[in-house]
Amino acid sequence: MKSSVRMRAALAAVILIAGIPAAHAADPASACPAPVRAEDCARFQQDRQAILAMAGEYRVRFDFRETVFFLPDYTPIEPKRSNGHEVVRVIEDTGPTIRLQHLLVVEDENEKPVVIKHWRQDWSWEPASVLTYQSSGQWAITPVPPEERAGAWSQTVWQTDDSPRYGGVGRWAHDLGVPRWTSGEGLRPLARRDAVRKPPYDRYLAVNRHALTPDGWVHEQDNAKLGPKDGRQVTYVHEVVLNTYRHFSDYPVEAADSYMDKTSTYWAAVRRAWDDVAARDGGIRVAEEAENGSVTGPRLMGLADDVVSGKTSTPDAIAQARRIIAEATRPAKG
Repeated sequence: MKSSVRMRAALAAVILIAGIPAAHAADPASACPAPVRAEDCARFQQDRQAILAMAGEYRVRFDFRETVFFLPDYTPIEPKRSNGHEVVRVIEDTGPTIRLQHLLVVEDENEKPVVIKHWRQDWSWEPASVLTYQSSGQWAITPVPPEERAGAWSQTVWQTDDSPRYGGVGRWAHDLGVPRWTSGEGLRPLARRDAVRKPPYDRYLAVNRHALTPDGWVHEQDNAKLGPKDGRQVTYVHEVVLNTYRHFSDYPVEAADSYMDKTSTYWAAVRRAWDDVAARDGGIRVAEEAENGSVTGPRLMGLADDVVSGKTSTPDAIAQARRIIAEATRPAKG
């Protein structure tokens, strides 16, 4: 019952953001769309409810722990833990595709709320392809074989500026009292927490798991930290990550919704610009940097802030963002 209520609320949020009159908005949960086989309809809807249940307001605990090292000259770092408040909103729901946007809400030195657009997770039913990380600054549209996509969902994760991070494919399971999705192994770039330290490893080989809990959900990661040594890729250390989302709304949630209301048109255009690059090039090439993930981060995020403050109009910000993305993804002359 709670999942159904959250799903209806999430769909209402999509209608509001998209500006679609409620009377004319299609409810993707009312029937299975054409790509979904009739015999898969119940499972498809059950999976959708699990994904949509991740939307809401949360107190989040981030916990990163290196566990087992595999090279004698490597010393695991101390565990890293932090807490925060995060709002997760459904920004698109077509039925087979669901996009969830995360927003951190923090306080400035004057105890006023500040919204930081965080990561985005896109879910697609039985995807023909998925955008995957290959190596430094390179992502490729990777075909998914029919036997792997049957009954599966891809999850594609994007950085704060909507540049790519990683993608994977897995299936939701609903037995044993725990709705959960587990990906296959996939590469991903270093997170800021590691990249700024300039470690000997330069990427993760990771397995992702999302599971619903009685008071929210958890995001678990099993990461092998890989890097070059003596001319070959090796595993330096394993890391376990547990990010816990517990329902909590006693903070300025309205600040996050105000930010999304003012910037939704801008960020939708930014998403389309990245999608256009991926379609044109069969993937995305954009330089990485430790502090911001992609080199486009500071400028694209700054334009969103200018839209919020009224310094820049939304059309002007979109035009500038498109130029920034075009310049950052322009093929190198050779």
